[in-house]
Amino acid sequence: MLQQHGEVQVRAGADADLPALTDLYNHYIRETCITFDLEPFTPEQRRPWLLSHPQDGPHRLLVAQETTERTKNPHNGPLSHPSTGAEASGAGHAEASVTGQAAALGAERGASGAGHGAASGVGRPYGALLGYATSSAFRPKAAYAPSVEVTVYCAPHAAGRGVGTLLYKALFEALADEDVHRAYAGITQPNEASTRLHTRFGFRHIGTYTEVGRKFGRYWDVAWYQKDLG
Repeated sequence: MLQQHGEVQVRAGADADLPALTDLYNHYIRETCITFDLEPFTPEQRRPWLLSHPQDGPHRLLVAQETTERTKNPHNGPLSHPSTGAEASGAGHAEASVTGQAAALGAERGASGAGHGAASGVGRPYGALLGYATSSAFRPKAAYAPSVEVTVYCAPHAAGRGVGTLLYKALFEALADEDVHRAYAGITQPNEASTRLHTRFGFRHIGTYTEVGRKFGRYWDVAWYQKDLG
């Protein structure tokens, strides 16, 4: 899968993206409630997550990358330089993170070769990583297989460019031919920006877990949203 949208390219994630993907996710761990992880990861610690999202099937990893050369990387890989300022879709990331889980501050403050294709960057334009979207197993038990949990994270410097919308659009197009019946997204409260993004893509609120997570010295509610698929 490869889609071009002006200066933004949406494609399947590759092994070469792992450092930038880890850097971006660690930003949200340290600075926001968007994810309930508390400790940053190394790229190698994050590798099993990458490998759990092949290029086909119901569990996907899509990345959005700058296609201009103004952020050219001499090491032939995508760059990611998230700031430490306000996050995702709320204060500055209107569509930033959503782990199916949230797109903004407030929303949960919070590849390998065979599965992800060539990792060398050959044939890909150089540019900064702008964000990523995933569909992942909703629960490990076998009967949950037709359900996925979706998530979107956008780099702070990509705010206002519609990156979250592009990623979700590509993700749901990719899932259209898969055996997926429901998509779920958990949004830490409050997060109006994430709610708007998910509503735009046909999600509806189905319930809220109250004070289900503790981060930064306080408890957070997580609202769950459901999208009915094929």
